[in-house]
Amino acid sequence: QVQLVESGGGLVQAGGSLRLSCAASGSRLTINLMGWYRQAPGKQRELVATMTFGGNTNYADSVKGRFTISRDNAKNTAYLQMNSLKPEDTAVYYCNAEGYYYSDYRTKTFGSWGQGSQVTVSA
Repeated sequence: QVQLVESGGGLVQAGGSLRLSCAASGSRLTINLMGWYRQAPGKQRELVATMTFGGNTNYADSVKGRFTISRDNAKNTAYLQMNSLKPEDTAVYYCNAEGYYYSDYRTKTFGSWGQGSQVTVSA
């Protein structure tokens, strides 16, 4: 199994910055897509940003120009740099990864979620 461990998050005032990290555990991994999603109270989980292995990115319109996703493929780690935070960015942020790994002489696909990180932005 591939596990994702998140770190970062916390409480910040509007206009401030935070950085989230997400590290995938496991060997012989190839992670095709890593991304961040968020879920605010009473709302559905929504995409924030994704990044392919080759570096192509996709952002929600609401975070374009403020958030930056990056990856260290050698470390199987993704980051989300969040700048100019707004109260409406308050949510639990989840890391997601999809890819494959080799085990028992077979290629196996996976899709995993992190445990979630609370981000709270005060006005």
